Amino acid sequence: MVTDIESQLQTLAESAQSAIASTDNLSSLEELRIKYLGKKGELSLILKGMGKLSAEDRPRIGAIANEIKSTIQNTLTNQQNDLKQAQINHKIASETIDVTMPGVSRPLGKIHPLQSTIDRVIDIFVGLGYTVAQGPQIESDYYNFTALNTPPDHPARDMQDTFYFDDGNLLRTHTSSVQIRYMENNEPPIRVIAPGRVYRRDTVDATHSAVFHQIEILAVGKGLTFSDLKGTIKEFLRQMFGDDLPTIFRASYFPFTEPSAEVDVEWQGKWLEVLGCGMVDPNVLKAVGYDPEIYTGFAAGLGIERFAMIQHKIDDIRRLYNSDQRFLQQF
Repeated sequence: MVTDIESQLQTLAESAQSAIASTDNLSSLEELRIKYLGKKGELSLILKGMGKLSAEDRPRIGAIANEIKSTIQNTLTNQQNDLKQAQINHKIASETIDVTMPGVSRPLGKIHPLQSTIDRVIDIFVGLGYTVAQGPQIESDYYNFTALNTPPDHPARDMQDTFYFDDGNLLRTHTSSVQIRYMENNEPPIRVIAPGRVYRRDTVDATHSAVFHQIEILAVGKGLTFSDLKGTIKEFLRQMFGDDLPTIFRASYFPFTEPSAEVDVEWQGKWLEVLGCGMVDPNVLKAVGYDPEIYTGFAAGLGIERFAMIQHKIDDIRRLYNSDQRFLQQF
């Protein structure tokens, strides 16, 4: 009887160790623990036969059983630790970040060179005491032409080839229309700038576009002269480009200013027109209810694209509209 129990215990030990060593997952390992060491496991079934042993054999067989139980438990624990470590190693290997690989980033957006130029111009004139004014892009003929001293048969209309709608309205050809709307609702003295998009039937080339951006400058008050206009423009250009940019004022013509001038700056060895200006024509003041015997004013209009080209040394205006990331990332 003793020999049978000893043999069963030895067989159990060998079978358990072999099964434990060959298992490859924690759930199967738990099933083996229950199979061999559980309350109804194989070791418990064998030990039930100890009641038939003599008093002298029980301690020795009990010691053998405890040793086998301890061996199986240690084997289970070691295998469990090995399997857990294998899981950790697999997870580390599958989730490893290769720090030598290029990172994936989302670059921050940047301000478009046109918008940054608009912001800079506005900052300068706000610093000089001007207020920003806005107006509609779809205008009536009255605000775009007639109120600016350009009646229907005036030859100056030929200077601006206009986009008209069927109802007689048009896409504004300049932001000068904003000054009329502003003066109708405000009494002098006034100092305003009107930034915005304008439209003309220009032939697109390196320095012209059918859609571009303009800022209108207007000051009206008592005793304003052409010297005030010239001083304002020179101070603006100085803050915009510095003291070393050559500048000239040359006589010109605009229906809503008299006298009028165009301002050129030297850029890449050539003279480039950047704005037109002049004293507000008395007829324009009369159209908004101002007395030209009391008030005088000056106005100027500048193209933002030209200023952006000078400031950033851009050789072709069309680059500003192509949305080429290689170009835009430079700013």
